[in-house]
Amino acid sequence: MKKNLFDNEEATFEDWESVYRTNVAQCYFMTTAFLPLLQKATEKSHGWSGTVINISSMSGIVKTSQHHPQYNASKAATIHLTRMLANEIQENGLKIRVNSVAPGVFPSEMTAGDSGEAQKSHIPKDKYEDKTAAGRPGNDRDMASAIIFVATNQYLNGQTVVVDGGYGLVSGH
Repeated sequence: MKKNLFDNEEATFEDWESVYRTNVAQCYFMTTAFLPLLQKATEKSHGWSGTVINISSMSGIVKTSQHHPQYNASKAATIHLTRMLANEIQENGLKIRVNSVAPGVFPSEMTAGDSGEAQKSHIPKDKYEDKTAAGRPGNDRDMASAIIFVATNQYLNGQTVVVDGGYGLVSGH
């Protein structure tokens, strides 16, 4: 435990601060900066509301630190911030929805270690075969359909949609 939590060279105060700045503070400031434009979009499109979609992570929901507690804690904070912003915005009479999508294992530089010339990462299918109920990592279509759902469902507000291929079913939350 000491090695994972306290002797981890990447778990410095500066790293925690940087990860929170990226994953939490930026969501807050970006959302608040765009509120006037989002409200105008709502007013111009009868029946539709402006929407904010934060990208959190299933790492903000799982109970393990996964060897990067600062990342997991920041993603949990992003999920909570999403609910708080949705509440504050609706309590102030604005018709803007705020939700988040919590991806599981998708190809990225974080999960694959690198990306190609087209900025695309690849994870071999069998690498996560036993870690998700889907038996594979997520792909572009999986993420796109989740984003379209969150963007277009006008009844969804203050929620986090977990798109993890059943990782939570296999590993437990």
